Amino acid sequence: MANDMGRVAGKVALVSGAASGLGKATAERLAQEGAAVVIADIRAEPAQAVADGIRRAGGRAAACKLDVTQDEDWQAAVADAERAFGKLDIVVNNAGIADGGWIHKISLEDWRRVMAVNLDGVFLGVKHGAEAMKRCGGGSIVNISSVAGLVGIAEGSSAYCASKGGVTLLTRAAALELALLKTNIRVNSVHPGFMQTPMLEGIIGLSRDPDAARAAMVKGEPIGRLGEARDIANAVLYLASDEAAFVTGTQLVVDGGFYAK
Repeated sequence: MANDMGRVAGKVALVSGAASGLGKATAERLAQEGAAVVIADIRAEPAQAVADGIRRAGGRAAACKLDVTQDEDWQAAVADAERAFGKLDIVVNNAGIADGGWIHKISLEDWRRVMAVNLDGVFLGVKHGAEAMKRCGGGSIVNISSVAGLVGIAEGSSAYCASKGGVTLLTRAAALELALLKTNIRVNSVHPGFMQTPMLEGIIGLSRDPDAARAAMVKGEPIGRLGEARDIANAVLYLASDEAAFVTGTQLVVDGGFYAK
């Protein structure tokens, strides 16, 4: 249920890729803490189902179809948010895909597809989100990168690492630009480790021995388990809230200690 005294009460958020996984959990968490949330996803029906669920729980939500690689889709999504709720304070650039192609085998077409979703989509979200936030006096942009945006990971992750590394430095540069322009807009990135999400399940399912692949991932986590969607949702909530008013250009790593090794 929405909380009128919550940590993001009175704010309006747009979450891309929010029909499932980390995006869905993040949208629901923001709504629980008082935000009105736009569920934006290329899959229109699942997005609407998430919005309906938030409303049934007493929150405020709307859904829109968003292909994050398309400039006109972003313009429409931001306009939808402002039309529905009057402004836009928070953008969570969550939509992303994995490639699964080794560097010597991945096609240029597949490489560009990963870059389009994971990096171009974030650029467009920052660009159009910032323009909306200027109109209401500031806001918070949270980009979902990855621990793979900080370290290299082998076995078919070259394009994914490159795209998420781009998100890491795009976040830093955008944070500095928007600070220098005195916009009162903060930009930060969250870096999930191995999370129990549909994306990870898909990757595990491609392995010859899914059970062994999962066990290896768990063994590689110092904290002893895979991450859960709520772990990322709580991190985004902090960065989106006024509690993080002095935090911009930073990387919040939520990975059970993987990056610390």
